[in-house]
Amino acid sequence: MSGVASATSQLRFGDLRRWAPLGTLVILVLVVGIAQPSFLKPETLLQLAGDTVVLFILAAGSAFPIMLGGIDLSIQSMASLASVIVALTVGKLGYGCFVLAVGVGAFAGFLSGLAHVKLRIPSFIATLAMGGVLYSAALVASHERSITLGAGERDYQAWIAGSLFGVPNVIVIALVVLVFGHILQQHTRFGRYSAAIGAGEPAAYASGVKVNRQKVLAYILSAALAALAGVVLAGRLASGSPTLAAELLLPAIAAVVVGGTAITGGVGSIWRTLIGSLIISVVRVGMTFLGVDIFAQNIVFGAVLIAAVAVTIDRSKIPIVK
Repeated sequence: MSGVASATSQLRFGDLRRWAPLGTLVILVLVVGIAQPSFLKPETLLQLAGDTVVLFILAAGSAFPIMLGGIDLSIQSMASLASVIVALTVGKLGYGCFVLAVGVGAFAGFLSGLAHVKLRIPSFIATLAMGGVLYSAALVASHERSITLGAGERDYQAWIAGSLFGVPNVIVIALVVLVFGHILQQHTRFGRYSAAIGAGEPAAYASGVKVNRQKVLAYILSAALAALAGVVLAGRLASGSPTLAAELLLPAIAAVVVGGTAITGGVGSIWRTLIGSLIISVVRVGMTFLGVDIFAQNIVFGAVLIAAVAVTIDRSKIPIVK
């Protein structure tokens, strides 16, 4: 009987953990709406969704390594470099600059993944080092300055800055990323293998899963989506800068974990990441209404991240914390 009771308790806790992020989002929206009724207006909520897109794309990419039990700390540098690439090449390459930026991102992710699996370097070290390389590359390429797009160059950004039937195009882009990520995670071997590796890498390896290949693909996806986030950011702000996404690393990782993806891997989905991204955006808006300084908001995000990790972490995988 005690075994049945324990299993029932674990099932209830699992259900609570699964639905807690959505419940938190609803409560936060209601709280901010009560404090500031204009927040609940459709145009305000649409603006909030548009402002969440870059964070969501960054978080969606970083969720792939986290599902494996790793992490990518280069995403903000990759996004900033992508914005610089767009700003420098859009006049010559036109729409090709976007392909170039995402291609550079995919290549950087490939190098990070290769360093991780072939040199046996921990993922946080490999990606932290890659982030430093990318940040320096952005500084050198931009001559340490922000690059504003010219009037003619901004015409190529219409697919980002424009709208479709009153809905900002960036929301459409986010929906495409959402569908792509859902299909990849739920309907492909890559998604199934990623969950298996995150749940237990030795068992996945013994089952014949090509673990190293899965890891490299995860880092390619992470960096490519980070580059896409940089492209979108450049389109919205009509500029590129080596520090354009400098403040987005902590919120992006917090969005993944707050959404219910375990930092130890094996549990998570892109839908959870979407919910987590919206939670972070609503918290940011709420703090803005309360007059919290934008540079002090990372204090809150850090506290939220610690709390979320404490709730979602699978302690059976880390009996010794170092």
